[in-house]
Amino acid sequence: MTTRYVAPKGGRGTYRRISDAVKAASPGDAVVVSPGSYTEQVVLDRSLVIVAEQGQGSVDVVGVAGSGVPAIVVEGLECVLRGLYVRAADDSETPTIGVAGGAGLLIEDCVVTGSRIHARGNEGQGSDLSGYGVTSVLVRRSKLGSGRLAAMHLSGRVRAQVEDSTIEKIDGIGIVLSGGAYLEANRLRMSDTVGYGFRLRGDSRVKLTDSVLRQTGMAGLLLEDASTAQLTELSIDKAGSAAIHAAGSARVELVDCRFRDTQASGFVIQDQASVTARGCAVSDSGANGLLISDGAQATMTDCRVDRSKYSAFHLTGAASVKLVDSLIRGGAEHGVHATGTSKVELDACGITDIGLTALSVVDEATVRAEDCRINGGAIGVHLESTAATSLETCSVAGTVGTGIELSGTGYVQLDAVRVSRTKAAGIVIGTGASAEINGSTIEKCDGSGLVVWSGVTPTVTGLRVVGVAKNGIYIAEKAAGSYTDCDIVGAKYPALHLSKASTPVLRHVRIRDCDGAVGQDEGANPVFEDCTVDGVPMTPATPAAASAGTGGSGGTPPVPVGPVGTLDESMPPEDEKLEDVLAELEEQIGLGRVKRDVQSMVNLMQAVRMRQEAGLPAPPLSRHLVFAGNPGTGKTTVARLYGRVLKALGLLRKGHLVEVDRTALVGEYVGHTGPKTQAAVNQALGGVLFIDEAYSLAPIGIGNDFGAEAIATLVKMMEDHREDLVVIVAGYVNDMGRFIGSNPGLSSRFTRTLLFDDYTPAELVDIFEYHAREHQYELSEDARRALSEMFQVLPRGEGFGNGRSARQIFQQMTERQAYRLATLTAPTPDQLVSLEAADLPIDYTANS
Repeated sequence: MTTRYVAPKGGRGTYRRISDAVKAASPGDAVVVSPGSYTEQVVLDRSLVIVAEQGQGSVDVVGVAGSGVPAIVVEGLECVLRGLYVRAADDSETPTIGVAGGAGLLIEDCVVTGSRIHARGNEGQGSDLSGYGVTSVLVRRSKLGSGRLAAMHLSGRVRAQVEDSTIEKIDGIGIVLSGGAYLEANRLRMSDTVGYGFRLRGDSRVKLTDSVLRQTGMAGLLLEDASTAQLTELSIDKAGSAAIHAAGSARVELVDCRFRDTQASGFVIQDQASVTARGCAVSDSGANGLLISDGAQATMTDCRVDRSKYSAFHLTGAASVKLVDSLIRGGAEHGVHATGTSKVELDACGITDIGLTALSVVDEATVRAEDCRINGGAIGVHLESTAATSLETCSVAGTVGTGIELSGTGYVQLDAVRVSRTKAAGIVIGTGASAEINGSTIEKCDGSGLVVWSGVTPTVTGLRVVGVAKNGIYIAEKAAGSYTDCDIVGAKYPALHLSKASTPVLRHVRIRDCDGAVGQDEGANPVFEDCTVDGVPMTPATPAAASAGTGGSGGTPPVPVGPVGTLDESMPPEDEKLEDVLAELEEQIGLGRVKRDVQSMVNLMQAVRMRQEAGLPAPPLSRHLVFAGNPGTGKTTVARLYGRVLKALGLLRKGHLVEVDRTALVGEYVGHTGPKTQAAVNQALGGVLFIDEAYSLAPIGIGNDFGAEAIATLVKMMEDHREDLVVIVAGYVNDMGRFIGSNPGLSSRFTRTLLFDDYTPAELVDIFEYHAREHQYELSEDARRALSEMFQVLPRGEGFGNGRSARQIFQQMTERQAYRLATLTAPTPDQLVSLEAADLPIDYTANS
């Protein structure tokens, strides 16, 4: 091996240009370059070593401006660049270093800037990198920066390695692989790319270990076609889109990786792509933790998904996911949301503190969950699928709403499920659902334990209900089913509530320490077989007579009718101040006339209270009100605030709101209406009974209607509880006068009417923007103008819903925006939140 020397000023035995030394060198020679700047093109057409004499950064090799060729071209089989600073000459798209097919290059302790390293290999043999003609590149302890288009581009049969190196400030993609290229990178640090960190196409492959990608402008890795990635101990932080985006038939394998603060979803997996992950974590995603669509698949073991802005896992199409020993925590929407015909398998997983539903399955999606734990959040499980689903040895605890909701038509099997400490019912089987519950437990729920709605016929075996605040099992009208070997212990309402026309079969049901055994509506037709109450056999002829803790002396004990409203949700705080409630009323959009009327009533009530405290007689004061106006004008909201005002003034004990309509007050046969109306009023005592569409209690042209009985019962109870009850009746302006005139007792008690005006177009825009802010959307200026114009011309006929219409249009716009964004490869953060004029529902006017 001969050593040839290069120096800027030349000298005996020394070349002034690197290219001259290269031309004179033989294969295997070394070219040692003295410090300085060399503007030239160097072609390595044989195996040579070029090294900076004084180490990294001392030699600056600059390409020739306007030449259209790289600063260094590599054609030899075994070439080495060591310690050089290699720069592109200009802003053209020419590579800084070009590596020809079949060549080999080691870049060590170098800096490459201005453009990319482009290595080409022979095409046509796919990912087979064995045999002759493979291009090889090894980058070690080097820095690639300030490049255009890409830092590295590997195309065709190229085998590359990157070790202990840095890529930063790339005006394009970090590394592009296409064809059958293969890259193995260890301890790579990549940051500040305008485009993707990696883009893989064709049959290309990448293997990354102990590496970091930060602040990529688009996805950290984009895999297309049949490309594959093997990722170990990889961190991706602050990606401008997804951390991983896999499409086509791409495959990704991950071990011990971390993905944080992505602008969009943590993972996007679509088409027929697949992802397998073990020991990985996805946190603080700007959208979904994982968005899986089409026929894509994901299998994740011992993984975590934390604090996603949308659902942690969102599945659409025929996608599938299998989670094992994994944890979902703190997401703003659903934990797992499966739609379309997607499939979900959960094994020994945990879902905690989710904003909406921990496990939501709709459409024709399926789920099989085993040994899973759900804690906190709004609703534990919502199954609304037409396909079969199952939960086995799973637990749901501490939800704000229902523990498990079944509302689809698909068959649901719950085996050894435990539901506890929910703020509402434990398990609700909705109308149309088909369910089998075996060996399960419901305990310490603030609602009823098991609620079975109309027409449902579940098979329930070995259910244990303990310490619930309402009924142990509530069976609605026309519901049936079999309930075998069940225990109900310590329910605060009667253990069983059996509604009209229900026909359940109850075998070996054991009731202990409940506030009543059976509450049975007239027309219920249950079958009891070998049931007991506190160890005493239940008499089939009079099952309700066997009760515990009622203090009764025989006969049917008092039975509360099922909840009419939602007491817990409408109960105001104990120490709420009047000024705070009035301020909240003032913050409501529009309602100027109503706000003035309420303030006038508050002034009057305060004067009455001061006279009473002074020992003076109080003037007559009716607190009952008529709310007259079209739908969606805020009547229910103001009614709830009115109750809170009266509580803050000390004029009501509780100040809560119970909202009812005709169906909650009027029965279907003689003797049914009075008790239903009484139950509604009893629930509202200490607060406000709000009767929506009250005019329906006095229908036109029907002389023999049970609504008259409801009105008579209401008038009597308003008199009996005049100091402990406020009634608000609401409906259309023209209909409310007729309703008040239908009974003399109404006209004497409802002496004040509040008129709710329709919202102006500007107010409807404000309502729309309120919902947008709540869901983190923003209206563009064009969209705001178009929306205002729509509200100005929108027909205000029977289908117009005021604020409700504004909310519906908002929902439709978010759906249209989602379809629009689906066409974009990597939407920006601004695009994700922006609602445009194109998202307006153009056909809304026709639908109205």
